[in-house]
Amino acid sequence: MKIRETHIVPVITEKIRLQEYAVSIFASLPTKSSLKKALKKELILLDRQPAKTSDWIKEGQKLELLESENPVRKVFTLKLEVIFEDDYLAVIHKPAGIPTSGNYFKTIENALGFNLNESKAKDALPAPLPVHRLDNPTSGLLLIAKNKAVQVDLNRLFEEKKIQKSYVALVFGSLSASVILNDKIEEKDAETHIEVLEHFQLKNEDFSLVKAFPKTGRTHQIRIHLAKHRNPIVGDKLYGKPSKIIKKGGLFLAATGLGFIHPVNKNNLNLELPLPKKFREIKSFSKNT
Repeated sequence: MKIRETHIVPVITEKIRLQEYAVSIFASLPTKSSLKKALKKELILLDRQPAKTSDWIKEGQKLELLESENPVRKVFTLKLEVIFEDDYLAVIHKPAGIPTSGNYFKTIENALGFNLNESKAKDALPAPLPVHRLDNPTSGLLLIAKNKAVQVDLNRLFEEKKIQKSYVALVFGSLSASVILNDKIEEKDAETHIEVLEHFQLKNEDFSLVKAFPKTGRTHQIRIHLAKHRNPIVGDKLYGKPSKIIKKGGLFLAATGLGFIHPVNKNNLNLELPLPKKFREIKSFSKNT
């Protein structure tokens, strides 16, 4: 098997076993769990022999990480709009109606290899991976990791709430003012800030265009919060109601904003999509009725 990374043990002053010493010495194994998995698969050699967690480490020993044999993943040849890409991460525009990932062939995850350049980082992932998800009917910005260290960093940034996401939604009713929604979801705290952008009428039916800023990441959070506020999202078949006027277009929810500090170069990335076409069409139609 191909050797991916090599490490020569420098001068060490205390006796230490491999399970303690080897954490983070390989760029592509940044955590204890990833180290354990590699040891279990015999992907780490100590002086050319499969390493064990109980091995004692000595100065001058050679530790080698082997390339794992990954099953060939079928590529879904779906053309995606790439908003940002470098050697470490990417942001793509997910279309509505396609799952982010899952036990299907036609997923965004399986289409990433068709759209993104291969990472040259030494801890490059076998294939690019989404680090969060958007519901099947939701379109918008999706953040992708291309190497292991950045995948870990982005997951940490999400846990620390240091990645800001914003959405636009078309909802039933006329919201009088911006509001903070904090109904619990499955007995867990959840918070969404709603900013009112515009009100309009279509044939005597009231609608509001709003911007949503989720402060937590519960499943279907924005959809549930707006429905509980009696302003369900137009086209939401799960939590909403049918419109007598707007009968096409699917779910009127799109992830249009994404802001975070790049884990490698520390640049501040603030990405914003324009208002999606189906929203603009509804606004235009309202002005002509």
